[in-house]
Amino acid sequence: MDYWDIALKFIVGLITIVLQINLSGKGNLAPSNAIDQVQNYILGGIIGGTIYNSQITNLQFIVIMLIWSVIVFTIKFLTSQNTTLNKLINGSPQVLISNGIINVRRALKNGVTASELTFKLRTHGVNDIKDVQNATLEQNGQLTVNTYDDDSVSYPLISDGQLNLNSLKREGITEEQLNEMLQAKHTNISNVYLAQMNDHTLDIVKYPSLNRIFKIKYPTQIKIFNKK
Repeated sequence: MDYWDIALKFIVGLITIVLQINLSGKGNLAPSNAIDQVQNYILGGIIGGTIYNSQITNLQFIVIMLIWSVIVFTIKFLTSQNTTLNKLINGSPQVLISNGIINVRRALKNGVTASELTFKLRTHGVNDIKDVQNATLEQNGQLTVNTYDDDSVSYPLISDGQLNLNSLKREGITEEQLNEMLQAKHTNISNVYLAQMNDHTLDIVKYPSLNRIFKIKYPTQIKIFNKK
C-alpha cells in the first residue's frame, strides 16, 4: 500500500470539500435541500471508495472530483435560474397546518406522521393545534411554526428573483397587488433578490447593481392576518 498516494487523495478530497463549501456560499455541508443531501452522499462515496483503491490513480481521482464538482455547480446554477426545475429537484415548503386545520393528505404525502407532527409542534412550545396559524414543512425537514400570537415569522414573497405563490396566499396578497407595489419603485420580480412582509411593510432587497432596501407600506384595506 502506497501511503503517499493515500495522503494525496486525502488532500485532494479535503480541497474539493472546502472549495464546494466556499463556492456554494455555505459555512458547512449541512443539507438544506435534496441536492445538498445527494451531494454529501455521493461525495462521501467517491472519496471513501477511491482512497484505498490502488487501481485508481491520483490523476483519475482528481478528474473524478472535478467532474462531480462541475455537475454539482451546474445543477445549482440551473435550479437558481429555473423555478420549475428548482421545485422538481429541491421541492418547496409545504403548509401542513393552516388556521388550526391540518392538511392530512399533504402531511402523509410528505411522510409526516401524526406523532411526528405533534412532536415538532411541542418543540416549538405548541400543545394545541388550534393555536397554530401556519406550520410549514421546509425543504430540510424542519417545521416552521407561526401561532396567532406570533407575527415574527415572515415568509419571502420573492426570493432569488422568483415569486413564491404560497407566501402570497399566506399573506393575503394577489400577484397583481405585488406587481403594483414593485412598479411603484420601478422594479420587477426578476430584479428582486428578496422581498418579504414585515409589520405590514413590504421590504425589498434588490440585486447588487441596485443594492438598497426599499420599504413600501402595505395597502390598509388588504387584510394580512386572519387572527382569532
